[in-house]
Amino acid sequence: MKKNMGGFDRILRLLIAAIVVALYYFEIIDGTLAIVLLVFSAIFVLTSFVSFCPLYILFGINTCNIKKS
Repeated sequence: MKKNMGGFDRILRLLIAAIVVALYYFEIIDGTLAIVLLVFSAIFVLTSFVSFCPLYILFGINTCNIKKS
């Protein structure tokens, strides 16, 4: 797996995940919507840590600053 996510993408995904968790913690969102958003947040955190997003490959996106040799 080659990295295809840049630093800005990773930070943005972690920030979104933190906001969703905070909204759930303070009971602003609940029910099915909360579960769906928490699952997406977990996916965001996972993809941020590995710097790889499978959807980026499907759409031909690469925001990683590493130059190809």
